[in-house]
Amino acid sequence: MQSPLDEVVRSQKAGQPQGITSVCSAHPLVIEAAVLQARETGGHVLVEATSNQVDQYGGYTGMRPADFRDLVHGIAAESGLPLDRVVLGGDHLGPNRWRALPPDEAMERAGALVAAYAAAGFTKIHLDCSFPCAGDPVPLTDEVVADRAARLIRVAEDTVGPERADRIRYVIGTEVPTPGGAHETLGTLLPTTPEAARTTLEQHRKAFAQHGVAGVWPRVMALVVQPAVEFDHLRVVDYRRELTEELRGVLDDEPAMVFEAHSTDYQTAEALAALVEDHWAVLKVGPGLTFALREALFALAAIEDELVPAAERSRLPEVVEQRMLAEPAMWEDYYPGSAAEQRLARRYSYSDRLRYYWPDPEIEAAQARLLHNLTALDIPLPLLSAHLPHQYARVRRGELAARPRDLAVDHVRDVLRDYDRASHPNQKEHV
Repeated sequence: MQSPLDEVVRSQKAGQPQGITSVCSAHPLVIEAAVLQARETGGHVLVEATSNQVDQYGGYTGMRPADFRDLVHGIAAESGLPLDRVVLGGDHLGPNRWRALPPDEAMERAGALVAAYAAAGFTKIHLDCSFPCAGDPVPLTDEVVADRAARLIRVAEDTVGPERADRIRYVIGTEVPTPGGAHETLGTLLPTTPEAARTTLEQHRKAFAQHGVAGVWPRVMALVVQPAVEFDHLRVVDYRRELTEELRGVLDDEPAMVFEAHSTDYQTAEALAALVEDHWAVLKVGPGLTFALREALFALAAIEDELVPAAERSRLPEVVEQRMLAEPAMWEDYYPGSAAEQRLARRYSYSDRLRYYWPDPEIEAAQARLLHNLTALDIPLPLLSAHLPHQYARVRRGELAARPRDLAVDHVRDVLRDYDRASHPNQKEHV
């Protein structure tokens, strides 16, 4: 059975640069932005949930895989995007959430995780078994990683049966960046060596045969390797294609496989285009989208400060700061430095630990009040120009309504537009 992802692989193998953006976010406004972008361009939207966001127990979002599916499908339906243009992915699925447990227990829970994703209709599954569990040798060997990945593929295949399993495309790879960006300040970053990538392929092929899933190999659509792109709190490591020249040839003999690039957030438009040209056909982005959302909502809060009496304002930035200070678990181990440096990081860090706080009830209420306050007003165009200049230009051209929600979503789409241009260099440009 064909998958929308197959066309990306076919184009790449035919020497035509084509890619797809993988939107890794559970925020409804980010998902809405991705859906609207796909509706406008006529393409597919690929939305992925990570194993810490969404699992069989609810993850940090409180959603199980079926809940996440319903969220994305609901937004697509409301926005007029047919569901056959929606692809759901599971990212970093494996024992990572249960690394404190012995391997057998952790893998049992990982199996239940993969089964829940497969049963809910997720058709792109990235298997990440690279993190050691309690008692494991450190680091894990490629053989152990591949064996565990093959075991999880067996679970996915058995969960849905042959007909539905034929729709699933898998992603493998042991050299995966830390989900959500680096925790530490980055030093020199080097790409995966060709030898390491070939070893990954060899060990996975052997493990597939040992676990009776060798026939799945043509449905492994991507290999995750490190193209030396990453970001930390203040710095972005940009793609340098001269460093990956030999690595790019590793998949020449794999007719159904391309590279998948993680942590592409904040790459320049030119770097994204180069990645796609160099066979990194799946470009994953997450914090970069919620970073843009924060920019838009805080810009709207600045507009609100100019237009709304103090007692009636949402005070969204202040509420976010208060809640992050009151519940510091999601940022304090990530943002070192003085109190002043931490304050800046909480709001502006590329790592965007703020994204974990949007579901907080007090923050949700402040966001709703902000949008309500500004919806009731006509935002003066000069004020919009001062705070959201790209959206101002579209409003002036009659392409965008000056409604606060629309403005915020469009600002997120500015990021997605760069990804679309990189992924479809030969298509007519959409504004």
